[in-house]
Amino acid sequence: MEAPMKPVLILKTGSTYPILRQHYGDFEDWIGRGLGERTPVRVVDALDGDPLPHPSEAAGVVISGSHAMLTDEAPWMRRLMRWLEDALGQAEAPPMLGICFGHQLLARTLGGEVDDHPLGMEVGTVALRLSPRARADALLGGLWDQPWAQMMHRQSVLVAPPGVEVLASNGHDSCQAFRYGSRVWGCQFHPEFSADVTRAYLQAQRGHALTDQRVDDALPKVRECHQASSILVHFAERAVPAAA
Repeated sequence: MEAPMKPVLILKTGSTYPILRQHYGDFEDWIGRGLGERTPVRVVDALDGDPLPHPSEAAGVVISGSHAMLTDEAPWMRRLMRWLEDALGQAEAPPMLGICFGHQLLARTLGGEVDDHPLGMEVGTVALRLSPRARADALLGGLWDQPWAQMMHRQSVLVAPPGVEVLASNGHDSCQAFRYGSRVWGCQFHPEFSADVTRAYLQAQRGHALTDQRVDDALPKVRECHQASSILVHFAERAVPAAA
């Protein structure tokens, strides 16, 4: 009898707005669907203090986005960074993917600088500029012909960590995606967001973090980003088979 495959660990670092959760589900649901129905997943709520498993128990690790700000340096963030430091230091560390807040958390753990972006929020469907090495990357290579992605963030990786390969940038952020070694990635954009979720986020921010004009300008430009979404499938294909 074959041993069951290890799950991909989804480290949940927050939740979406209640109205979005009612209609679309939550971050871990979107990530799980993106990984594919054949990929076993285990969700650990790092924000609520769920016990963090040993990294060897996971086929891969995906760190979700969050409405929290990394600069708040909450105790649960420091705890998660210590876990990541330990995992990254192991010879057989599982593949990792950080999304938005997760991207920033990985960058900070690796020695990068994260803070509020001086230009404010980046939102909606935006274009990326891929580095030449991104074309052959296991995760980001598929974006080469369609370099657009969904964004919704106020903080950014302002200084990339030493030793990482920056794979994507644009006029807003110099580090939209990076790879550390051959098995760790961070992406500021949201491969788990559909166009409908992005539109819903824009509307939820209307009159709060975003002006009516900013929302009205961004909404017509929102479209599906299938190549960016495929990053999660590529991650599952890379992480899970090796973990059986």
